[in-house]
Order: sequence, then C-alpha cells, then structure tokens
Amino acid sequence: MSTLELVLNMLAEATTTEISKEKKPETFEENQIVANMGGSAAGEARQAVEKRTGKSVITNKNATELQDLVTELIESDMKEYKNNR
Repeated sequence: MSTLELVLNMLAEATTTEISKEKKPETFEENQIVANMGGSAAGEARQAVEKRTGKSVITNKNATELQDLVTELIESDMKEYKNNR
C-alpha cells in the first residue's frame, strides 16, 4: 500500500466510526449500511485525488512492504536517538 492508500483506508474507517456514533446501528444489516457509507466517502475522496493528479491511487505495493518500510524507519530513528543520548 502506498501512503495515500493507507490514508484513504484510515479515512474510510474514521468516517465509518463517526457515522456509526450518529446512527447507532443495532443489526448486522444496519452496520453494513454504515460501513458502506464510510467506504463510499473514502471512495469519493480517492476519485477526487485521481481526477486532480491524473493517476491511480491504487499501487502494486502491499501492506507487508509498507510495514517493513515503517519498521525500518522507526528502528533507524531509535538507533540514532540512542546514539545521541
């Protein structure tokens, strides 16, 4: 996943949470509707970004590759922090 893909995923989750707080779904079907609403909001944001940039947000990168990169950056920063103490 690219950073933008990750951010849009987070947007979908946060939007779904906020809608859920307002609608207070009780059944599985009601929760499905809320989840679709949150996903639709992120989908609209993705389409807007793609329209403005002229390129797809979706990449061939997967979550494992992104996690490895983030872990590597954190470990590097921690090593530098420890060395400078």
